[in-house]
Amino acid sequence: QVQLVESGGGLVQTGGSLRLSCAASGRTFSSYDMGWFRQAPGKEREVVASISWSGGNTYFADSVKGRFTISRDNAKNTVYLQMNSLKPEDTAVYYCAARGGSIWDISSQRTSHYDYWGQGTQVTVVS
Repeated sequence: QVQLVESGGGLVQTGGSLRLSCAASGRTFSSYDMGWFRQAPGKEREVVASISWSGGNTYFADSVKGRFTISRDNAKNTVYLQMNSLKPEDTAVYYCAARGGSIWDISSQRTSHYDYWGQGTQVTVVS
């Protein structure tokens, strides 16, 4: 069982930056692939970025490539999402998710392949 707690959300102006953190409980964090997802009002939850258990593989949605980075610190049981050059369309609730380490493929982008979810943190970008 893994419990995930996100932090770092808030209100920011267009072009600004935020860093989201997701702290995980449990002793096996280093064996989990991690993902960041977001859900805007009236829209489906979508993948933003994901990172493999080792940190050696990452994925970014086209909409955030070049602006967001994902990283993890297995010693601290924490995964991060650094968000730069934020746009109003990035406004959403951001969720952290975990799954048992798997073959790194398209499944890392799918909500249905993640077993554990945090409560979410709101990110609002204003112009």
